This record gives sequence, structure tokens and C-alpha cells, in this order.
Amino acid sequence: MKQITVSGAIILRTNPATHQKEVFATQRGYGDYKDGWEIPGGKLEEGESPEACIVREIQEELATQVKAEKILGVVDYDYPAFHLTMHCIVCSIVSGKLDLLEHENARWLTKENLRSVDWLPADCLILDKIEELL
Repeated sequence: MKQITVSGAIILRTNPATHQKEVFATQRGYGDYKDGWEIPGGKLEEGESPEACIVREIQEELATQVKAEKILGVVDYDYPAFHLTMHCIVCSIVSGKLDLLEHENARWLTKENLRSVDWLPADCLILDKIEELL
């Protein structure tokens, strides 16, 4: 089975209006899993660390510079056509406005509405740990 290794960004903020913690979720705009919700990120390149990957991917996909803070967890999931290993990394925004260059939609989700979107199966496996941060 094909192996794909990715990094996903758990981008957190405190909403200035409500003072609630929120996580940034994106909706895929392409591919077999189009319209599914995910933490943004992408594939590791040869010799790249998960942390370097997420900084590069968020710059490419969202025109935003992030700092990789810590790995929250590593998810392994078997999709029908490939095995996915996803390094889930807590990130903070350094600069930028999270412009959607590849995704069709995005939302800031609170603990109360974290599970209100149709998350991709692999991303579902990290939701409990994300919830603990909110």
C-alpha cells in the first residue's frame, strides 16, 4: 500500500470578541476528498522535518507564516488507496491573514462546535486532543 506522510497545522487563537479559544479548520477544494474538512497542511518533502513541512505548507496554502510550537500527536490511518501518517503540530501565526489559496472554505471552531463539520477520517482521530486545547 502506498505510504503518504504529511504535517497538519493546529492553528489556535483566542477570539477577541468572545475570548473563546478556537482552532482553524479548512475545507478541501480538490481531489478525492474534496469538500471534506481537515486541519490544513501537506506532504513532507524528502529530508524535511514535520515542523519545516508545516511552515512551508501553510505559507504555500494560506499565505501565512506560522511557528511550529509542538507536535500534539501522530495519526496513522488506512484510506482505501494509501496509508496516511499525519504529524499534527500546534502552530501560532507569525504573520499573514490565512488567505484560502487552495481550500474552498474555512472556519474557526470552538470546543462546542468542533465536531459540527464533516472531518476527514484521519483528522477525526486527533479531535479529542484538539478539544483538550480549547
